[in-house]
Amino acid sequence: MALLIAMPSLMLADVSSDTTQIVVLVAILAFLMTFMEYYSEYPSIVEFRFAPPFNRLRFAALFLTVTLLSLICSGKTDPSNLATLATKFGTLLGNAIDFPYSPVRLVVLMLPDNSDPALVSSVRTAAGISYMLSLLSLFVFVTLVRLMGWPTRKGAFNVWVNLPLFDPTAGGDVLARLKRDAGLNIMLGILLPFLIPAVVKAAADLIDPITMDNPQTLIWTMSAWAFLPASMIMRGIAMSRVADLIEEKRMRAYAEAKAEREGLQHA
Repeated sequence: MALLIAMPSLMLADVSSDTTQIVVLVAILAFLMTFMEYYSEYPSIVEFRFAPPFNRLRFAALFLTVTLLSLICSGKTDPSNLATLATKFGTLLGNAIDFPYSPVRLVVLMLPDNSDPALVSSVRTAAGISYMLSLLSLFVFVTLVRLMGWPTRKGAFNVWVNLPLFDPTAGGDVLARLKRDAGLNIMLGILLPFLIPAVVKAAADLIDPITMDNPQTLIWTMSAWAFLPASMIMRGIAMSRVADLIEEKRMRAYAEAKAEREGLQHA
């Protein structure tokens, strides 16, 4: 986690000392929070801690996104064969996904009208890589759920340990609340890549628009724009899967109770 936070500053040139100090502080805090969460016996914030590879897959997708974008940005000042290859790959993806009404096209349209063509190309490349990696992580997770039986392929699944922020006593049926939260997460995850650029573009007249000239701003903005919606969709799919497991267990319990009553009646 600390390496993830520090990756852009380590790979980019001309990073100011103030930025370096802030990055080091944030990296240390992220390391401590992650270490305490996974070292403690009982979870407090992180969901699906005991249901791998949910969190590992999300971290791997974000880490790969940040690494590739840092490599592309560093290649502008320190060219290398690997950076050139990543740039060509990202440009190909960005151009392929940049069609009317696509999330990548909306991100490009979010930029000011007088933006430099080189900046527009960089944003398109970063958006293409970020969005494609988020889709790839979703595909892998859906495969784990549908074909490999996540999260019960390696044993029983404990709902309350893996969902520490879900309060079962808040009222209402737990199954209905899980399905409602799953649908809400999936819906927001699908809409956010389209809504975020539209909101930023609409708010540009009231506040200063986000500038992508700074490489670190470009890296983290594009990573968050693609990762957060994908993470919400994955969380919605996971909660829907948990709801299905609870429903199956209830049906088995009802069937066993019914069979037991019928057996007592025949006796």
